[in-house]
Amino acid sequence: MNHAQLTALGRALRLLGEHGEALTSDTPDGRLHEVRADLRRALDLLEESVTTAVPSTRCAEHPGGPVDASAPDLCLLCETRRRAARRSEFNGPAMDPRPTATAPSRYGVRADRPQPQQRWLPELWTGQEWQLCGTPRRDRREAELYITAQRRGPRPAMAYRLVHEFTDYEVLRVWGTPVKVDIEPLGNL
Repeated sequence: MNHAQLTALGRALRLLGEHGEALTSDTPDGRLHEVRADLRRALDLLEESVTTAVPSTRCAEHPGGPVDASAPDLCLLCETRRRAARRSEFNGPAMDPRPTATAPSRYGVRADRPQPQQRWLPELWTGQEWQLCGTPRRDRREAELYITAQRRGPRPAMAYRLVHEFTDYEVLRVWGTPVKVDIEPLGNL
C-alpha cells in the first residue's frame, strides 16, 4: 500500500467513524444512504490497496506458510521449531553431525557403541532349570510386582527369582526353594 492509498483509506475510515457516532434512532434515510455510499467507497479503497493473498496463518514471520491446525498460530514452520526445542529439553541438545576428528577410528567412537541397558528379568524354576517367565522389565519394582502376582496365581512355580541384567547378570532376590526334580517316574529305576 502506497502513501496516497493509505491517506485516502484513513480519511474514509475516519469519516465512517463520524457517521457511526452521529447515528441515532431517528436518522433519516437520506443520511443512511450517504453512510452506505461512504462505506462502499472505503471498501473499494481497501480492495485496491490489498495486493497479497489472505494470510493462511496468524504468524507474523510466515503469514503464507504451511498450516498446522494444532499450533496456536497455525504455523507449521514455527510449531516444528517449538517442538524441536521442547524435545531438546528432555533429550538434551542434538548431536553435532560433523565429526570432530579428521580421520575415522577403525575401532569406532563411544557414540557408535550401543549404551548398556539395565533390565530386570523375572525367572521361574521349572524343576530342571531357571526359565524366563515374563517380559524383561526396565523397572525393578514393576518386575517384583509381576513375580508377586505370578506367585499368587492359579498355578505358581516352585520358585521365582529376579535377575539384574546390566552388561552382566546378578541374581538379586529368590522367592521359594528350587529343588531338582527328576523327570523320569520312580527316580529312573
